[in-house]
Amino acid sequence: MNVAWFISKRLAFVKRHAFSGFIIKLATGATALSVAVMIVALSFVNGFQQVISEKVFSFWGHIRVLQDVDDRSNIAEEYPIARNAEVETYLNQLPEAISVDRYATKSAILKFDTGIESVLLKGLDSNYNEKRYHQFLQQGTFFTFQKNGYSNQMVLSSYTANRLNVQVNDSLLVFFFRPNGSRTARRMVISGIYKTGIEEYDKNFALCDINLIRRLNNWNEDDIGGYEIFIRDYKQTEHITQRIYEDLPQTWYSKSIHEIYPTIFDWLNLQGQLKNILLVIMLVVAAVNLITCLIILVLDRTRMIGVLKALGGNNQIIQKVFLYNTFWIALTGVAIGTALGLGICWLQQATGFIQLNEEAYFVDKAEVLIKGWQILAVAAGTLAICMLTLIIPTWLVRKINVVKAIQFR
Repeated sequence: MNVAWFISKRLAFVKRHAFSGFIIKLATGATALSVAVMIVALSFVNGFQQVISEKVFSFWGHIRVLQDVDDRSNIAEEYPIARNAEVETYLNQLPEAISVDRYATKSAILKFDTGIESVLLKGLDSNYNEKRYHQFLQQGTFFTFQKNGYSNQMVLSSYTANRLNVQVNDSLLVFFFRPNGSRTARRMVISGIYKTGIEEYDKNFALCDINLIRRLNNWNEDDIGGYEIFIRDYKQTEHITQRIYEDLPQTWYSKSIHEIYPTIFDWLNLQGQLKNILLVIMLVVAAVNLITCLIILVLDRTRMIGVLKALGGNNQIIQKVFLYNTFWIALTGVAIGTALGLGICWLQQATGFIQLNEEAYFVDKAEVLIKGWQILAVAAGTLAICMLTLIIPTWLVRKINVVKAIQFR
């Protein structure tokens, strides 16, 4: 083994023929490119999934708790719920929960000059965490709550604001339909404009004081539409949702955000599947290029193989010489590819030079999330898989005849 290792290291630094040298550089470059593409793909998909998930969760929480759930649309108004101290205590004491917020929704029609748009107003309680929405705010501020009555301010999406051609501090008429079928109107002021980049949110929702919705629906001051729960680990959402459902009193229900907006998460899962396909393709490219390189090296060193066999070297030792020699090539390619991939990721983090269509991808630039264990897995996995696939072509050594090999030109 030491002899094979020694010879392989010497061969790695010996000047080669022009053709074999080109093949080695090509194999090293292909391996480096494959590793770089895998690292970039993993980091970009990680960042993409994280940012989109955070946007979805920040606006609507991870889990909703409601009463009397039926087959209504996800953007329909909720039935009124009387605040339940027992349920609130249970939800707030969940070890996985970060916070539990009260909310309600109300359909409305906005009118400014000749422009008309329909939205679903999301009423927020005074105890809500404003920081979650702050990342979406583009202009102005959030509405301020009143000690008595309700705030006449609202926050519109940039999509709705552009459709109505309104700006911060503009006032507009908001029409509502009461449960008894009557219509009423309120003049409200735009305190801020937000943008999530998620079409389902920006086209449909505006934010307001929950007391306005209570007043319009003739609800009691303790009536709400439901609870939205924020948890620490979004990967536990489905498990916790099921547990809450089993623990809640009868007629109470829990729904995860995955159930409410399945298309978004199906799309994110599709990105993960495409990532896995790309990883497999890049591994195949790296392995095929190294196999080709190994075959060229064996042919290039046919006379050397004959000499080693004549001196008593067995097939196993000679196989190891070429396997170790290719290991140096693969290691060089993996190292260069890792450096290149990380360089591209860090450059994207610093400059954001890769821009995206926000309407199609929900973000305006490619997001990056580098995970150390994934980088190590790509480097070690590529090296291991390539070396395993190279064992088969080394059997060419056994087919080489000593006399013919020494006479080989």
